[in-house]
Amino acid sequence: MKPSRSEWVSVRGMRLHVRHWGDAAAPALFMLHGWMDTSITFQFVVDAFKRNWHVIAPDWRGFGHSDWSASGYWFPDYLGDLDALLHHFSPDKPVYLLGQSMGGNVANVYAGVHPDRVSRLVSLEGYGTMRAHADSAPDRYAQWLSALQKSYRIKAYASLDEIRRRVKRNNPRLTEERADFIARHWAKQNEKGEWFILADPLHRRINPVMSRMDELLACWSRITAPTLWLDGEWSLLGTRMGDDALARAEIKRRAAVIRNVRVVTVKAAGHMIQHDQPDKVAELVESFLFEQET
Repeated sequence: MKPSRSEWVSVRGMRLHVRHWGDAAAPALFMLHGWMDTSITFQFVVDAFKRNWHVIAPDWRGFGHSDWSASGYWFPDYLGDLDALLHHFSPDKPVYLLGQSMGGNVANVYAGVHPDRVSRLVSLEGYGTMRAHADSAPDRYAQWLSALQKSYRIKAYASLDEIRRRVKRNNPRLTEERADFIARHWAKQNEKGEWFILADPLHRRINPVMSRMDELLACWSRITAPTLWLDGEWSLLGTRMGDDALARAEIKRRAAVIRNVRVVTVKAAGHMIQHDQPDKVAELVESFLFEQET
C-alpha cells in the first residue's frame, strides 16, 4: 500500500486531521469522504492510481482524528471547512475535487457556490438526498427538541474482530483483507482494551433542518467545472427508493442540471464504490483528469 502521512490544520476554531498521499510537488487532488467514514477510505483507489498525485484528504469535523463539535453538526459547516482548507492548501489555483456520498454532496454544492475554485469535479454517489416534505417539519422539530435532552455515548466494542464484523455488515462485498484494513483505521483502542469507532456519537442526533433537494439542485446548476458522476450499479438511492430503475432515472435527472456532466454507472459496485471497484474508479478518475492536461 502507498504510505500516507498526517497533518493537523487549524480551521475555523477546530483542528482537522488531513491525510496526504504522494509527492507534495505532484498535481493536487482533494478527496472528501462520506458520513461515518474517514479519509483512509480512499486508500484502495490511491493504490490503484497509475500517475503520481498529491492526494489531500481531510477527516471531516467529528470524524476520524479531527476535533469534535460540542454544538452538533450542520451541513453548511462542511462547506465552510472545505473553503478554509482549499484556501490553506491552494489559495490561488482552482482544484481537482472529488467527493464520495456526503463528501460528494459537499463537493457538488461547493463547486456551484464557488465555481471559480474548482477546475474538475468528481462525484461518487453524491446524488443528494431523498426529498423532504414541508408538512413533516413540525414533527422533525419536535424530535430534535426531544433529542436535545438525551446524552449520546460512544459504543464500546470488545475486540477488533467485532469492528471487522461491523465493517462487513456495512459492506458485505469487502474482502477480509480490506475489511481488516478499514477496521484498524476506523476504530481506536482505549486503555481498557475496548474499541471505539472514530466518530462523535452526537452525529446520531436528528437534525432539525430538513434536506432541501431543490436548493441543492439550484447550487449544482451553477457548476461550471467538467464533472464526472459515478454511481454504483447497486446505488444507495435504489435501496432507499426500493426500485433501481427509478433510482437510475432520478440520478440522471438530477445530474442533468449540471451543464457539463458525464454519468457513468460502475458495475458490481454499491454505495462504497471506492471499496468495491477501486481499480475501475481510479481508471475513470485518472482518464477524466488527464483530459484537462491534453
